[in-house]
Amino acid sequence: MTRTAEMNAADNAAGPATRRRLPAGVWALGFVSMFMDISSEMIHALLPVYMVAVLGTSSLTVGIIEGIAEATASITKVFSGALSDWLGKRKMLAALGYGLAAVTKPIFPLAPSIGWLVAARFVDRIGKGIRGAPRDALIADITPPEQRGAGFGLRQSLDTIGAFVGPLLAIALMWATADHFQAVFWIAVIPAFVAVFLIVFAVKEPARPTGQRRVRMPLRRSELRLLNATFWLVVVVATVFTLARFSEAFLILRAQSIGLSLALVPIVLVVMNLAYSLSAYPVGVLADRVSRPMLLAVGLLLLVVADLVLALVPNMAGLLIGVVLWGLHMGFTQGLLATLVADAAPAELRGTAFGVFNLITGIALLVASAVAGFLWDQIGPQATFLAGAAFALVTLVGLLCFQARLSKSGRR
Repeated sequence: MTRTAEMNAADNAAGPATRRRLPAGVWALGFVSMFMDISSEMIHALLPVYMVAVLGTSSLTVGIIEGIAEATASITKVFSGALSDWLGKRKMLAALGYGLAAVTKPIFPLAPSIGWLVAARFVDRIGKGIRGAPRDALIADITPPEQRGAGFGLRQSLDTIGAFVGPLLAIALMWATADHFQAVFWIAVIPAFVAVFLIVFAVKEPARPTGQRRVRMPLRRSELRLLNATFWLVVVVATVFTLARFSEAFLILRAQSIGLSLALVPIVLVVMNLAYSLSAYPVGVLADRVSRPMLLAVGLLLLVVADLVLALVPNMAGLLIGVVLWGLHMGFTQGLLATLVADAAPAELRGTAFGVFNLITGIALLVASAVAGFLWDQIGPQATFLAGAAFALVTLVGLLCFQARLSKSGRR
């Protein structure tokens, strides 16, 4: 029986009311992500411009800082994910990660130099790394397999609502404070602590399934061998894809390069994340009924077109179209990649699987962001986005070659 037929049978057996109901824990984790993203994006929407325009750093430095920040998170994820498998508990680590991110937010308005900002980003991303893999594994644990795409899509959608509300608030506050960066950074501290409150009091750890194998050393070679070939294929596809999907900081710099004012630069992330949030959940629901690799291929095509528009149409209309397409490609790909990892990994090793996945793709993001910054400084914005389009096409070819193998990962 195919995956689609199995899910249709499960839907019919569950009934219309149950079919539409996702576990409360998925909603709670979605709102936790939303509030933390409001806080983070209020800061990150302004940070690249703040570093370049106020502190005088180069675009290459921005790319390296962003890449190091995300790579730090990814390296931490592999250990926190493995630890969650060893403990058989995920909520505690997720809450610790959100708490660490919250307490480091005040560093941003207090930072007097680029060194302080790098330190703040570094510690903040450690918090992200601690929470990421356990949270994703927790979603997979509490969501029925036939709703897994919808579960990851909902979490991603709510997360991304925060990602466009944050820049909107940043725009309004920059206008209200006459471009006072530090004042905006201070206000961003508040929603971070709301997120911590929610995960502590609104998310419950599910009971460990009866008979599930206990993992003593998740990162031992014998355990890693249980991550099958399909999982590693997902990792390879995602890694090449990440080389095409460099930091969104370059969308902000592109907006500045065509003349958008400092106060309005965050609108780039607002538009991108609006498209992202509106598409992530519907795509997740659709992914429970049709081929996930084919939806992923659509996302890659959207990225190719977005990069070409951003490279070749250097005006406000091109920026708007390119940013919308970039957001849609995120909606078509990020939740799906998480779903494919959850499909391919054994239940007792999901934390480790998400950690390994994020470690490797995080290293790829470091490389991609550094290369993007180098191309930007040495040749110009056009070269950065054309290189991204080329890597996206390579990923698309690889995905189409292995789509049948990837489709089988959900038929378990």
